[in-house]
Amino acid sequence: MATISTTLSTLNRDNFKAVARTLTIVENDLDGAADLLKDLRFNKNVPIIGITGPPGAGKSTLVNSLIGNLINTGHKVAVLAIDPTSPFNFGSLLGDRIRMAAHFNHPNVFIRSLATRGSLGGLSAKTIEMADVLRAAEFDYIFIETVGVGQSEIEIAGLADITMVVLVPESGDEIQNIKSGLMEIADAFIINKADRDGADLFANNLKKLVAQKEQPNNRKRLLLAEKAYRMIQQKRMADIDKRQLQQAIIKALDSPNFNLYNFVDRYC
Repeated sequence: MATISTTLSTLNRDNFKAVARTLTIVENDLDGAADLLKDLRFNKNVPIIGITGPPGAGKSTLVNSLIGNLINTGHKVAVLAIDPTSPFNFGSLLGDRIRMAAHFNHPNVFIRSLATRGSLGGLSAKTIEMADVLRAAEFDYIFIETVGVGQSEIEIAGLADITMVVLVPESGDEIQNIKSGLMEIADAFIINKADRDGADLFANNLKKLVAQKEQPNNRKRLLLAEKAYRMIQQKRMADIDKRQLQQAIIKALDSPNFNLYNFVDRYC
């Protein structure tokens, strides 16, 4: 296996094979992954742009459009597409080849899918680590597209420098119920499918909410704290294997006195 120094020496945006290899080491916690992350160097301020929003809102369409504009001006772009994980086979359910087929083979676009691995909000510490690998490779822009379910809209703020929330006019009836956290983390709201009925009213209502939005102080510190929290959470859960957990609970269910809280207590 190549040494850490050798791996890092080949890590750059012009060597997609090296980028993919480094991401694999980090994603799968292979030998040397921890030391590799500690030795990453960031010589360029690469913006990480988070794209989130409800399923079907058109996040991939927006990312495709943004990528097209950037590569037309000579920029090199990396994308982490966060796919929901199947609870049965632990694989990602969507595929970057389908979602971003128009740019998949472009020499200036690197795309990688990352399964959520059961993370409640759709993001895991692996997302943070892999984004840092891409930053160290010195791409011009990095996009993180989330699955847009659960708390992922909020969690993306712990990773992205700029957070874009994609919404559709059909969300109009629910606009008053948008979580305050979502309002706080969004740097931009994008209304997709704006030719549909109710789009103007939806936009006006959204503008009113944005006008009431309070700007958070010390945003950078808050983002770093969120990143640290995710990493600590991952390390403390490192000895919990979800497949083994499923097998253990199947066995425990055979007991007539099965109690979920007693079962969970074994792991705490």
